[in-house]
Amino acid sequence: MEEKSVFDEFDHQLDTKRRRNLLPIWIKVFTWLFFACGFIGVLILAFGFFLGKINLSLYGLETDKAYSLIGFFLTALFILKGIVSYGLWFEQDWGIKIAKIDAIIGLVVCGISMFVLPFFTKNFELRLEVAVLIPYLIKLQKIEKNW
Repeated sequence: MEEKSVFDEFDHQLDTKRRRNLLPIWIKVFTWLFFACGFIGVLILAFGFFLGKINLSLYGLETDKAYSLIGFFLTALFILKGIVSYGLWFEQDWGIKIAKIDAIIGLVVCGISMFVLPFFTKNFELRLEVAVLIPYLIKLQKIEKNW
């Protein structure tokens, strides 16, 4: 009969599959991109008063003032994307759930900017972010049970 070693525990940890391997390459690329966006969002909140004019744009919403209602909303979205990136890259249990929430928020904001804002502005814009957000949400739903 074999004796159990205190190091057997480490062998079992190596057998587990990485959650990160469930993510396709394109999501990994966006994860790193949004790490940077989350960091920049924090910097905008901290130093936006000193920056004067800063152009922020996401999902069809635009502003050139960091400390405005839309500026705070866009900065919060950037920080949310940074948190999602952290959750996915470091394989947190809540990573997929918050990523799905982020995708749904993105789809809603894109929908509002495409279908509601044209009533208040002169032009209609077709947002290309939807072409990435829908496959992103579908992929997240497929890998959620294995996460």
